Amino acid sequence: MSEYYFAYGSNMNPDRMRDRELQVVDKCSGLIRDLTLKFNKKDGPTFGHASVHFSRQSVVEGVLYKLKSQEEIKKLDVYETTPILYSRDLFPVETSQGVIYAWTYIANDAALGKNLLPEAWYLNHLLAGKPWLSDEYFQYLSTFKQA
Repeated sequence: MSEYYFAYGSNMNPDRMRDRELQVVDKCSGLIRDLTLKFNKKDGPTFGHASVHFSRQSVVEGVLYKLKSQEEIKKLDVYETTPILYSRDLFPVETSQGVIYAWTYIANDAALGKNLLPEAWYLNHLLAGKPWLSDEYFQYLSTFKQA
């Protein structure tokens, strides 16, 4: 088990984490290698939410949250509809303090769609993670077409 959670999607917005009543002790920048970000988790016929997929030589940046306890992650399972729409697994997250194993969510195959775009309000949650992202990655997020 781990008391760490790695957010690459809308939970990069600390306000969203507060709204979801997660007790966060600390947060820092983090990245996971060999994953790529896609907006292909279905949220209606044309809208997509974030998920990550294995892709060599790719990197996903995000916010690494240290939660008050290992039990806190179960609160997010409800919002992420785990295990139905997303699965939760431990991944090695690279930080300035070294590698930390953290929970992160990956959309299940049955929840994926094609040619989906994030809505502006959803993408703005990701962009709220700017303080924890490299300038290059923030610019990358800013280039996604919106629905």
